Amino acid sequence: MSADRRQERRLALVQILEAEGLDALLVTGLSNIRYLTGFSGSAAFAVVTHSDLLLVTDFRYEEQARAEVGGIARVEIERSSVWERLFQEMSTLGPLSTVGFESHVLTVRDGERLTAAGKPWRWKPAGELIERLRVRKSPEEIASIRVAAALARAALRETLVTVRAGQSERLIAGVLEGHLRRLGSEAHPFPTIVASGPRTAWPHARTSLRPVAAGDWLLLDFGAQVDGYCADISRTVVVGARASERQRVMYDLVRTAQLRAREGLRAGMTGREADALARDVIEARGFGEAFGHSLGHGIGLEVHEAPRLAKTNGDALPQDAVVTVEPGIYLSGQGGVRIEDDVHLVEDGAELLSDGETELLELT
Repeated sequence: MSADRRQERRLALVQILEAEGLDALLVTGLSNIRYLTGFSGSAAFAVVTHSDLLLVTDFRYEEQARAEVGGIARVEIERSSVWERLFQEMSTLGPLSTVGFESHVLTVRDGERLTAAGKPWRWKPAGELIERLRVRKSPEEIASIRVAAALARAALRETLVTVRAGQSERLIAGVLEGHLRRLGSEAHPFPTIVASGPRTAWPHARTSLRPVAAGDWLLLDFGAQVDGYCADISRTVVVGARASERQRVMYDLVRTAQLRAREGLRAGMTGREADALARDVIEARGFGEAFGHSLGHGIGLEVHEAPRLAKTNGDALPQDAVVTVEPGIYLSGQGGVRIEDDVHLVEDGAELLSDGETELLELT
Protein backbone atom coordinates (compact mmCIF):
# COMPACT_ATOMS: atom_id res chain seq x y z
CA MET A 1 0.00 0.00 0.00
CA SER A 2 1.44 3.39 -0.98
CA ALA A 3 2.11 6.07 1.59
CA ASP A 4 -0.57 8.69 2.25
CA ARG A 5 1.18 12.04 1.76
CA ARG A 6 -1.84 14.31 2.25
CA GLN A 7 -1.07 15.38 5.81
CA GLU A 8 2.55 16.04 4.83
CA ARG A 9 1.33 18.19 1.93
CA ARG A 10 -1.05 20.16 4.15
CA LEU A 11 1.69 20.93 6.65
CA ALA A 12 4.03 22.03 3.87
CA LEU A 13 1.32 24.34 2.55
CA VAL A 14 0.77 25.79 6.03
CA GLN A 15 4.43 26.81 6.10
CA ILE A 16 3.93 28.62 2.78
CA LEU A 17 0.83 30.38 4.14
CA GLU A 18 2.81 31.60 7.14
CA ALA A 19 5.57 32.89 4.89
CA GLU A 20 3.02 34.66 2.68
CA GLY A 21 1.20 36.25 5.63
CA LEU A 22 -2.04 34.37 4.92
CA ASP A 23 -4.44 33.03 7.53
CA ALA A 24 -6.09 30.72 5.02
CA LEU A 25 -6.17 29.75 1.37
CA LEU A 26 -9.32 29.18 -0.68
CA VAL A 27 -8.49 26.38 -3.13
CA THR A 28 -10.58 26.22 -6.29
CA GLY A 29 -8.26 24.37 -8.70
CA LEU A 30 -9.56 20.81 -8.92
CA SER A 31 -6.11 19.27 -9.31
CA ASN A 32 -4.94 21.15 -6.22
CA ILE A 33 -8.00 19.97 -4.30
CA ARG A 34 -7.23 16.39 -5.29
CA TYR A 35 -3.58 16.81 -4.29
CA LEU A 36 -4.55 18.00 -0.81
CA THR A 37 -7.65 15.90 -0.07
CA GLY A 38 -7.86 13.02 -2.53
CA PHE A 39 -11.26 14.19 -3.82
CA SER A 40 -11.52 13.62 -7.58
CA GLY A 41 -14.94 15.10 -8.34
CA SER A 42 -15.60 17.97 -10.70
CA ALA A 43 -17.04 20.53 -8.25
CA ALA A 44 -15.69 21.52 -4.84
CA PHE A 45 -13.95 24.13 -2.73
CA ALA A 46 -11.26 23.52 -0.16
CA VAL A 47 -10.09 25.90 2.55
CA VAL A 48 -6.75 25.45 4.29
CA THR A 49 -5.98 27.27 7.54
CA HIS A 50 -3.06 26.82 9.88
CA SER A 51 -4.99 24.11 11.74
CA ASP A 52 -7.91 22.99 9.53
CA LEU A 53 -8.71 21.58 6.12
CA LEU A 54 -12.28 21.95 4.89
CA LEU A 55 -13.90 20.51 1.75
CA VAL A 56 -17.29 21.74 0.54
CA THR A 57 -19.06 20.01 -2.34
CA ASP A 58 -22.59 19.23 -3.48
CA PHE A 59 -25.04 16.36 -3.13
CA ARG A 60 -23.81 14.56 -6.28
CA TYR A 61 -20.52 13.78 -4.56
CA GLU A 62 -21.61 13.05 -1.00
CA GLU A 63 -20.59 9.38 -0.88
CA GLN A 64 -17.61 9.85 -3.17
CA ALA A 65 -16.21 12.75 -1.14
CA ARG A 66 -16.50 10.93 2.18
CA ALA A 67 -14.90 7.81 0.70
CA GLU A 68 -12.00 9.59 -1.01
CA VAL A 69 -11.25 12.21 1.63
CA GLY A 70 -11.66 10.05 4.73
CA GLY A 71 -10.44 11.78 7.87
CA ILE A 72 -7.94 14.11 6.20
CA ALA A 73 -10.47 16.97 5.96
CA ARG A 74 -13.87 18.01 7.24
CA VAL A 75 -16.38 17.30 4.46
CA GLU A 76 -19.52 19.42 4.15
CA ILE A 77 -22.25 18.63 1.63
CA GLU A 78 -24.61 21.32 0.33
CA ARG A 79 -27.90 20.75 -1.53
CA SER A 80 -28.55 24.32 -2.70
CA SER A 81 -25.91 27.09 -2.73
CA VAL A 82 -22.40 25.75 -2.36
CA TRP A 83 -21.01 29.31 -2.22
CA GLU A 84 -23.24 30.23 0.73
CA ARG A 85 -22.26 27.02 2.48
CA LEU A 86 -18.60 27.78 1.86
CA PHE A 87 -18.85 31.18 3.55
CA GLN A 88 -20.91 29.71 6.38
CA GLU A 89 -18.33 27.02 7.11
CA MET A 90 -15.41 29.43 6.79
CA SER A 91 -16.93 31.41 9.64
CA THR A 92 -16.37 28.38 11.88
CA LEU A 93 -12.64 28.15 11.15
CA GLY A 94 -11.62 30.67 13.77
CA PRO A 95 -10.57 34.28 13.35
CA LEU A 96 -9.40 34.85 9.80
CA SER A 97 -8.07 38.16 8.58
CA THR A 98 -6.29 37.66 5.25
CA VAL A 99 -7.47 34.85 3.00
CA GLY A 100 -5.65 34.00 -0.19
CA PHE A 101 -7.35 32.76 -3.33
CA GLU A 102 -6.03 31.07 -6.44
CA SER A 103 -6.07 34.05 -8.78
CA HIS A 104 -4.79 31.95 -11.69
CA VAL A 105 -7.85 29.68 -11.41
CA LEU A 106 -10.77 31.77 -10.15
CA THR A 107 -13.00 33.36 -12.78
CA VAL A 108 -13.85 37.07 -12.68
CA ARG A 109 -17.45 36.18 -11.87
CA ASP A 110 -16.45 34.03 -8.91
CA GLY A 111 -13.99 36.66 -7.77
CA GLU A 112 -16.92 39.07 -7.59
CA ARG A 113 -18.70 36.59 -5.30
CA LEU A 114 -15.85 36.93 -2.80
CA THR A 115 -16.10 40.69 -2.55
CA ALA A 116 -19.91 40.69 -2.63
CA ALA A 117 -20.22 38.22 0.24
CA GLY A 118 -19.96 40.96 2.85
CA LYS A 119 -17.58 38.95 5.02
CA PRO A 120 -14.87 40.50 7.20
CA TRP A 121 -12.00 38.72 5.47
CA ARG A 122 -9.51 40.52 3.28
CA TRP A 123 -9.11 38.60 0.04
CA LYS A 124 -5.62 38.49 -1.44
CA PRO A 125 -4.53 37.00 -4.79
CA ALA A 126 -2.17 34.20 -3.82
CA GLY A 127 -1.02 32.74 -7.11
CA GLU A 128 0.31 29.22 -7.54
CA LEU A 129 1.16 28.22 -3.97
CA ILE A 130 0.16 24.56 -4.17
CA GLU A 131 1.84 24.20 -7.54
CA ARG A 132 5.12 24.97 -5.74
CA LEU A 133 4.63 21.74 -3.84
CA ARG A 134 3.32 19.70 -6.75
CA VAL A 135 6.40 20.30 -8.90
CA ARG A 136 8.46 17.87 -6.80
CA LYS A 137 7.01 14.38 -7.14
CA SER A 138 7.00 11.77 -4.39
CA PRO A 139 8.05 8.18 -5.10
CA GLU A 140 4.37 7.22 -5.24
CA GLU A 141 3.59 9.91 -7.81
CA ILE A 142 6.56 8.89 -9.94
CA ALA A 143 5.45 5.27 -9.77
CA SER A 144 1.97 6.19 -10.99
CA ILE A 145 3.39 8.12 -13.95
CA ARG A 146 5.66 5.18 -14.77
CA VAL A 147 2.67 2.81 -14.81
CA ALA A 148 0.71 5.25 -16.98
CA ALA A 149 3.64 5.44 -19.41
CA ALA A 150 3.88 1.63 -19.59
CA LEU A 151 0.17 1.43 -20.25
CA ALA A 152 0.51 4.02 -23.02
CA ARG A 153 3.36 2.03 -24.56
CA ALA A 154 1.29 -1.15 -24.59
CA ALA A 155 -1.70 0.62 -26.14
CA LEU A 156 0.47 2.13 -28.87
CA ARG A 157 1.99 -1.24 -29.76
CA GLU A 158 -1.43 -2.86 -30.05
CA THR A 159 -2.62 0.02 -32.21
CA LEU A 160 0.31 0.18 -34.63
CA VAL A 161 0.01 -3.45 -35.69
CA THR A 162 -3.46 -2.64 -37.05
CA VAL A 163 -2.61 0.64 -38.85
CA ARG A 164 -2.94 0.55 -42.64
CA ALA A 165 -2.90 3.10 -45.42
CA GLY A 166 -6.45 4.19 -46.20
CA GLN A 167 -7.57 4.33 -42.57
CA SER A 168 -8.67 7.71 -41.28
CA GLU A 169 -6.88 9.58 -38.53
CA ARG A 170 -10.04 9.43 -36.45
CA LEU A 171 -10.35 5.65 -36.81
CA ILE A 172 -6.75 5.19 -35.67
CA ALA A 173 -7.33 7.53 -32.72
CA GLY A 174 -10.41 5.55 -31.75
CA VAL A 175 -8.48 2.27 -31.80
CA LEU A 176 -5.71 3.79 -29.70
CA GLU A 177 -8.12 5.28 -27.18
CA GLY A 178 -9.96 1.98 -26.94
CA HIS A 179 -6.74 0.14 -26.08
CA LEU A 180 -5.83 2.82 -23.53
CA ARG A 181 -9.14 2.32 -21.75
CA ARG A 182 -9.07 -1.46 -22.00
CA LEU A 183 -5.58 -1.58 -20.51
CA GLY A 184 -6.62 0.57 -17.55
CA SER A 185 -6.29 4.29 -18.32
CA GLU A 186 -8.72 6.24 -16.13
CA ALA A 187 -9.16 8.94 -18.76
CA HIS A 188 -7.57 10.61 -21.75
CA PRO A 189 -5.59 13.48 -20.18
CA PHE A 190 -5.99 15.55 -23.36
CA PRO A 191 -7.62 15.07 -26.79
CA THR A 192 -5.58 12.45 -28.62
CA ILE A 193 -3.71 13.85 -31.61
CA VAL A 194 -3.45 11.63 -34.67
CA ALA A 195 -2.23 13.58 -37.70
CA SER A 196 -0.99 12.38 -41.06
CA GLY A 197 0.82 13.63 -44.13
CA PRO A 198 1.18 17.42 -44.34
CA ARG A 199 -1.06 17.79 -41.27
CA THR A 200 1.83 16.52 -39.12
CA ALA A 201 3.30 20.01 -39.60
CA TRP A 202 0.54 21.26 -37.25
CA PRO A 203 2.05 20.64 -33.79
CA HIS A 204 -1.39 20.41 -32.12
CA ALA A 205 -3.50 19.23 -35.04
CA ARG A 206 -7.07 18.17 -34.36
CA THR A 207 -7.60 14.56 -35.38
CA SER A 208 -9.58 14.54 -38.64
CA LEU A 209 -11.28 12.20 -41.11
CA ARG A 210 -8.31 12.46 -43.49
CA PRO A 211 -7.31 9.01 -44.81
CA VAL A 212 -3.66 8.13 -44.31
CA ALA A 213 -1.83 7.65 -47.61
CA ALA A 214 1.02 5.24 -48.27
CA GLY A 215 4.31 6.92 -47.45
CA ASP A 216 2.74 9.45 -45.08
CA TRP A 217 4.10 10.51 -41.77
CA LEU A 218 1.71 9.53 -38.97
CA LEU A 219 2.14 11.49 -35.73
CA LEU A 220 0.47 10.21 -32.56
CA ASP A 221 0.47 12.35 -29.40
CA PHE A 222 -1.54 10.78 -26.59
CA GLY A 223 -1.66 10.13 -22.88
CA ALA A 224 -2.76 7.75 -20.17
CA GLN A 225 -3.83 8.39 -16.60
CA VAL A 226 -3.29 6.21 -13.52
CA ASP A 227 -4.24 7.26 -9.97
CA GLY A 228 -4.89 10.70 -11.43
CA TYR A 229 -1.35 11.03 -12.81
CA CYS A 230 -0.63 11.54 -16.50
CA ALA A 231 1.82 10.19 -19.03
CA ASP A 232 2.33 12.13 -22.28
CA ILE A 233 3.90 10.36 -25.27
CA SER A 234 4.48 11.24 -28.94
CA ARG A 235 5.69 8.97 -31.72
CA THR A 236 6.01 9.59 -35.46
CA VAL A 237 6.01 6.68 -37.91
CA VAL A 238 5.81 6.10 -41.67
CA VAL A 239 2.76 4.22 -42.97
CA GLY A 240 2.48 1.86 -45.93
CA ALA A 241 5.97 2.33 -47.38
CA ARG A 242 9.63 2.59 -46.57
CA ALA A 243 10.76 6.02 -45.43
CA SER A 244 12.21 8.27 -48.09
CA GLU A 245 15.72 9.59 -47.71
CA ARG A 246 14.32 13.03 -46.85
CA GLN A 247 12.12 11.49 -44.15
CA ARG A 248 15.05 9.57 -42.67
CA VAL A 249 17.22 12.68 -42.48
CA MET A 250 14.46 14.66 -40.79
CA TYR A 251 13.63 11.90 -38.36
CA ASP A 252 17.26 11.22 -37.46
CA LEU A 253 17.79 14.90 -36.66
CA VAL A 254 14.84 15.03 -34.27
CA ARG A 255 15.86 11.72 -32.69
CA THR A 256 19.45 12.90 -32.21
CA ALA A 257 18.20 16.10 -30.55
CA GLN A 258 15.85 14.17 -28.28
CA LEU A 259 18.54 11.69 -27.23
CA ARG A 260 20.98 14.52 -26.49
CA ALA A 261 18.39 16.19 -24.28
CA ARG A 262 17.49 12.97 -22.47
CA GLU A 263 21.15 12.25 -21.80
CA GLY A 264 22.03 15.81 -20.77
CA LEU A 265 19.07 16.73 -18.58
CA ARG A 266 19.53 16.94 -14.82
CA ALA A 267 18.04 18.71 -11.85
CA GLY A 268 19.62 22.11 -11.16
CA MET A 269 20.11 23.20 -14.75
CA THR A 270 17.84 25.99 -15.92
CA GLY A 271 14.87 25.49 -18.19
CA ARG A 272 16.75 27.52 -20.79
CA GLU A 273 19.80 25.25 -20.59
CA ALA A 274 17.58 22.18 -20.89
CA ASP A 275 15.84 23.54 -23.97
CA ALA A 276 19.19 24.32 -25.59
CA LEU A 277 20.29 20.68 -25.39
CA ALA A 278 17.93 19.83 -28.23
CA ARG A 279 17.55 23.26 -29.85
CA ASP A 280 21.29 23.66 -30.51
CA VAL A 281 21.33 20.39 -32.47
CA ILE A 282 18.37 21.40 -34.60
CA GLU A 283 19.57 24.98 -35.16
CA ALA A 284 23.01 23.76 -36.19
CA ARG A 285 21.38 21.95 -39.11
CA GLY A 286 19.42 25.03 -40.17
CA PHE A 287 15.99 24.00 -38.85
CA GLY A 288 15.77 26.31 -35.84
CA GLU A 289 12.73 28.16 -37.18
CA ALA A 290 10.94 24.85 -37.67
CA PHE A 291 11.20 24.03 -33.94
CA GLY A 292 8.77 26.62 -32.65
CA HIS A 293 7.74 25.26 -29.27
CA SER A 294 9.69 24.55 -26.10
CA LEU A 295 11.49 21.29 -25.37
CA GLY A 296 9.04 20.17 -22.70
CA HIS A 297 6.88 20.75 -19.65
CA GLY A 298 6.12 19.21 -16.30
CA ILE A 299 3.48 16.50 -15.93
CA GLY A 300 1.60 15.13 -12.95
CA LEU A 301 -2.03 15.50 -11.96
CA GLU A 302 -2.26 17.74 -15.01
CA VAL A 303 -0.67 17.09 -18.36
CA HIS A 304 0.86 20.59 -18.39
CA GLU A 305 2.49 21.65 -15.12
CA ALA A 306 5.63 23.39 -13.98
CA PRO A 307 8.50 23.43 -14.73
CA ARG A 308 8.95 24.52 -18.33
CA LEU A 309 11.91 23.41 -20.40
CA ALA A 310 11.93 26.58 -22.46
CA LYS A 311 14.37 29.24 -23.62
CA THR A 312 12.30 31.79 -21.67
CA ASN A 313 12.77 29.97 -18.33
CA GLY A 314 15.89 30.97 -16.42
CA ASP A 315 14.87 29.15 -13.23
CA ALA A 316 16.58 25.98 -12.04
CA LEU A 317 14.74 22.73 -12.63
CA PRO A 318 13.95 21.13 -9.27
CA GLN A 319 14.98 17.64 -8.33
CA ASP A 320 12.15 15.07 -8.58
CA ALA A 321 10.23 17.02 -11.21
CA VAL A 322 8.79 14.87 -14.00
CA VAL A 323 8.96 16.46 -17.44
CA THR A 324 8.43 15.70 -21.10
CA VAL A 325 11.24 15.79 -23.65
CA GLU A 326 9.65 16.51 -27.03
CA PRO A 327 11.63 18.29 -29.74
CA GLY A 328 10.05 18.56 -33.16
CA ILE A 329 10.53 19.88 -36.67
CA TYR A 330 7.52 21.10 -38.67
CA LEU A 331 7.72 22.02 -42.36
CA SER A 332 4.58 23.64 -43.77
CA GLY A 333 3.06 21.66 -46.62
CA GLN A 334 5.46 18.76 -46.09
CA GLY A 335 4.93 17.40 -42.61
CA GLY A 336 6.55 17.20 -39.22
CA VAL A 337 8.21 14.90 -36.72
CA ARG A 338 7.90 14.98 -32.92
CA ILE A 339 9.34 12.44 -30.49
CA GLU A 340 8.29 12.66 -26.84
CA ASP A 341 9.22 10.76 -23.69
CA ASP A 342 8.67 11.36 -19.97
CA VAL A 343 11.61 11.59 -17.56
CA HIS A 344 12.21 12.04 -13.83
CA LEU A 345 14.87 14.64 -13.02
CA VAL A 346 17.50 13.59 -10.52
CA GLU A 347 20.72 15.26 -9.44
CA ASP A 348 22.94 13.45 -11.93
CA GLY A 349 20.61 12.95 -14.84
CA ALA A 350 17.16 12.06 -16.07
CA GLU A 351 15.50 8.71 -15.43
CA LEU A 352 13.28 7.48 -18.25
CA LEU A 353 9.71 6.73 -17.20
CA SER A 354 8.43 5.94 -20.70
CA ASP A 355 10.01 3.34 -22.98
CA GLY A 356 12.43 5.60 -24.87
CA GLU A 357 12.08 3.35 -27.93
CA THR A 358 12.49 5.93 -30.68
CA GLU A 359 13.83 4.01 -33.66
CA LEU A 360 12.01 4.93 -36.86
CA LEU A 361 9.08 2.57 -37.48
CA GLU A 362 7.93 1.85 -41.02
CA LEU A 363 4.50 0.24 -41.00
CA THR A 364 4.62 -1.68 -44.28
